[in-house]
Amino acid sequence: MSDNPRLRFTLPDGSEVTTEVHTVLNAGYAGRSQADVAAHVAELAELGVPAPSTTPALYPVSPYLASQTDEVAAQHTRTSGEAEWALVITGPEPSDVLLTAACDHTDRELEAHGVAWSKNAAPDVLARRAWRLVDVEDRLDDLTLTAWVGETLIQQGTLAELLTPGYWLDVLRERGLYAAGTVLISGTIPMRAGVDQFAESWRVELADPSTGDVIGLGYRVRLLPTPIG
Repeated sequence: MSDNPRLRFTLPDGSEVTTEVHTVLNAGYAGRSQADVAAHVAELAELGVPAPSTTPALYPVSPYLASQTDEVAAQHTRTSGEAEWALVITGPEPSDVLLTAACDHTDRELEAHGVAWSKNAAPDVLARRAWRLVDVEDRLDDLTLTAWVGETLIQQGTLAELLTPGYWLDVLRERGLYAAGTVLISGTIPMRAGVDQFAESWRVELADPSTGDVIGLGYRVRLLPTPIG
């Protein structure tokens, strides 16, 4: 029996889709305006975060990090999430590609030593509901992403700010990774200046203004016990 995690999603019609995850990829520096991305890379460099060798970036992470959980365990207080969308491939047909909300929880201390390392130090939390990508692809840019850290709004924008699902599906095909069980996390939108990103909970919503439908997730951040030694 495989030890890979299984994700279960409820679709708008009430049906459920389950897939066994074998590949998880986290996009980074994935803003649609790469000029803005270059400015962001420069800002991060001033904070000690190493610049990527190319943008956009794509970081493979361990499959077990894809989770649908209400609690994330953290080793210290400097970890935080990011509002993102996720693609989940559940089969070979276009209708088998799901779109859902995600929150890429990241170790910010470790990020200064390597972004790929930081992505592997905490889970990618996915919502329990999803849409079929084909059902919303005609209005993707209008979909909104919103995040709250604790009860404070920290991120708000639209999918027009990020590289499209179609872009990333082409990348997956080129790399031989378009297969059932592949999960791709989109990269994030800017955080509001002056908002403390370190808190005891995170909440993310992916919304479709044309229908009023909202896919949400939320989780607590639990500190692990103080280590001995």
